[in-house]
Amino acid sequence: MQPRMSMITLGVKDLERSIRFYSEGLGFPKMDSPPSVAFFTLNGTWLGLYGREALAEDAGVSADGSGFSGFAIAHNVHSDQDVDDVLAHAVAAGATLVKPGQKVFWGGYSGYFKDPDGYLWEVAHNPFFWVGPHDE
Repeated sequence: MQPRMSMITLGVKDLERSIRFYSEGLGFPKMDSPPSVAFFTLNGTWLGLYGREALAEDAGVSADGSGFSGFAIAHNVHSDQDVDDVLAHAVAAGATLVKPGQKVFWGGYSGYFKDPDGYLWEVAHNPFFWVGPHDE
């Protein structure tokens, strides 16, 4: 079986605003992309941004969503201080702080923000194992 890569695609209301948030606010490296979509290279996966209405139409579902979507995207960092720094940077770029960084029941440190379209992101430091790529 061939190795697989996953891509997370978020349906966004304002593509240009979201591109600015993810490229300038979170520092994600943007790939060359057609005008109707944006792709960002992440470690081990990619992030795609696509118009919410168009993505819902492509999936054959209603674009009207409300409440908790049942998932959160996690952004893992090297330290507790990095959690606080990423949360502050995200908020400065237009995110809404949902839960400030704090010690959590599983022994790590994490906090949550919502991006400009309301997608929930956890920023976490797990002191028990590193879930990101190996440092070179």
